[in-house]
Amino acid sequence: MSGAGAAIAALIAAEGLPASYRATIEAHWRPLAAGIAARAVAAGRPLIVGVSGSQGSGKSTLCRMLEELLAGEHGLHAATLSLDDLYLTRSARADLARTVHPLFATRGVPGTHDVALGLAVLAGVRAGQAGPVLPRFDKASDDRAPESAWPAFAAPVDVLLFEGWCMGARPQAEADLVAPINRLEAEEDAQSIWRAHVNAALAGPYRALFDAPDVLVMLQAPGFDAVLGWRQLQEAKLRARTGGGMSDAQLARFVMHYERLTRHLLADLPPRADILIPLAADHTIGTPRY
Repeated sequence: MSGAGAAIAALIAAEGLPASYRATIEAHWRPLAAGIAARAVAAGRPLIVGVSGSQGSGKSTLCRMLEELLAGEHGLHAATLSLDDLYLTRSARADLARTVHPLFATRGVPGTHDVALGLAVLAGVRAGQAGPVLPRFDKASDDRAPESAWPAFAAPVDVLLFEGWCMGARPQAEADLVAPINRLEAEEDAQSIWRAHVNAALAGPYRALFDAPDVLVMLQAPGFDAVLGWRQLQEAKLRARTGGGMSDAQLARFVMHYERLTRHLLADLPPRADILIPLAADHTIGTPRY
């Protein structure tokens, strides 16, 4: 087995993926990696690849596979930056919840990230900065990890995979914000303050962040019901592994924070994505558009 093959095998085992996942790698992720590598070589500079996909769509697993394939088969140094690692500190989000709307205490939606930090990281990578440092967020403590824990790289990054659940989102029309989309909005954002602030963030600071990728890949869920099911499966696995996690009622409320933008992205992003990878409810992949 080649070095790349051994690394992929180890990654499949570490992720707890079935042996059949090798077929997904051969049919989809290996060609995707080859296409990204060709774009990086043609660009002649570090390439930033945005990876957009709803919760539970498999963004993190895809990025780990691409890192190994790009390194082992194309000699390219790839790294992953998650939008989650750009969250504002816990205290900054508490200030936002106090001064703008209480729902901003929950991280996730636009407005809860440090956009300036993200733009600085992307600029450093794009400039070919040696030894770039990527921020990290500690979800266990719900706070940004200390800078001493941020990973640094010994060489410039050839391909940066920038993944996030709302990557590439554009603001909605103001008229679309009026009617609440679920019980959370109806009961806890009756005056539309929270969702209007999220929308304004997309129209303002997030435009530069989401326009930064050279290539945008979308993992396209079949609908929001599938996203909810994926998230429930993730939580069930967490409960089985740790004994902790959210109850079904807590999870249902949590996911409502992301429903509006998830539905908006599923309608708005597919025609704009450079690479579209349709997913079925069981995560099988349809016919990609490259």
